[in-house]
Amino acid sequence: MSHPSSTEPVDLVVRGGTVVNADWQGAADVLVGGGKVLGVVEPGAYRTVQAAATAELDASGRLVLPGGVDPHCHVGFTSGDFTSLDDYLQATTAAVFGGTTTIVDFAIPRPGENPADVAAAQRAKAAQGLCDSALHGCVVEWDDTVPEQLRSLASDGIVTVKMFTTYRGETMADEKTILNVMTTLRDLGGMVVIHCEADHIIADTQERGEAAGSIGASHHAGTRPELAENASVAEILAIAESVSAPVYFVHQSTPEAVDLVARARGRGVRAFTETVAHHLVLDDSAYTGPHPERFVCCPPLRDAGTVAGLRSRLLMGQVATIGSDHCCYDTAQKESVSHDVRAMPNGLPGVETRMPVIFSELVVKGGLPVGRFVELMCANPARLNGLYPRKGIIAPGSDADLVIWDPTATRTVRSAGLHMATDYTPYEGMPVTGWPETVVVGGRPVVEAGRLTDGEPRGRHLRSGPLSRSLVC
Repeated sequence: MSHPSSTEPVDLVVRGGTVVNADWQGAADVLVGGGKVLGVVEPGAYRTVQAAATAELDASGRLVLPGGVDPHCHVGFTSGDFTSLDDYLQATTAAVFGGTTTIVDFAIPRPGENPADVAAAQRAKAAQGLCDSALHGCVVEWDDTVPEQLRSLASDGIVTVKMFTTYRGETMADEKTILNVMTTLRDLGGMVVIHCEADHIIADTQERGEAAGSIGASHHAGTRPELAENASVAEILAIAESVSAPVYFVHQSTPEAVDLVARARGRGVRAFTETVAHHLVLDDSAYTGPHPERFVCCPPLRDAGTVAGLRSRLLMGQVATIGSDHCCYDTAQKESVSHDVRAMPNGLPGVETRMPVIFSELVVKGGLPVGRFVELMCANPARLNGLYPRKGIIAPGSDADLVIWDPTATRTVRSAGLHMATDYTPYEGMPVTGWPETVVVGGRPVVEAGRLTDGEPRGRHLRSGPLSRSLVC
């Protein structure tokens, strides 16, 4: 418990709830002023500290969580012939309705574009958001200009850089480029964030699928096998270990990939696993349904046994973060090329459903401690993006991003009741228990009782700090 200085004006008190951080939980009131958390105090104690607050929020019978930090969002993302349908206002509106108050987007260059220029253009969009955002940069090909571009990105607070081992001819980087970027970022206090699927294995599998007439959406799972992910993870870990550089693996979907990272960590490699909600909750039976194209993502949804193995690794503590990998395409975009997964827009909408679905499936049904939920959804994403303790914790000095969470609320997920800029959700019809009731962003209640009460964009681009002190998850 902490007490504010008597000279600090309190604008808002969130009272009567159970505050949950990754490392502590208990009954407490949260004092807010100037957009920051001023104190976490014994219930009712604030009345002896501050005679009256401008406003109070009653959290009785509820959990008070740090605002979610989604480490993996694609907003207005162009890949191939398709661009996802949301802008920053739409994406962050959906985020706050789902309890997420910080998103980390990607500045991914198209062929011929300069990574630093793309990041600058994307960074400028942050002001359109209802909540704050940070950025991952991206490098595709190494040349003599890249070191200076990486230094420029770091000076702008962008210290994580996305790289791909697939999508040849668009965003795929070769092994030497990956090694060079890892080495440069290591010295800048940054880290490579990497999508691992061995492109040569995928290309061969897809060629055979085409010859067999099995290249449409219903066959997607077979076109990007688990082996491709596992082989690529092993190779990237070897590169990282050879240059003593940290590495963060996005959307790991197989138990074997997670095990490879865990074993590397045991050898002292600073390696981290991210999983995403749909790989923990959905399986490849979705490709046998009436709309298989809606579930095309990379890596694909895996079989039920693999999903169970992935969950077990998470419960064993081998997963650092859970993201959404939010890509807001709609059914029409996906249906237009559903006959060939090589041309389809890959990705699922999920920034709004990430926290409720994981709370329901893993906390309520799976026995995951709620403190560990906060660690996976809030604290660790903030740490691994250089945003902690500004984000991801309720503590004096942190941003007053708070979620009053009703752990017993029951809802059925329906696309019509969500706020993402698409016509579907992959969780359509799923019953969930636990839902954000009130969401505070920077000390301002933005969502109250499930209604948007402050829709004024005040988003900020967050400058990430050097990661050397954060890589302890």
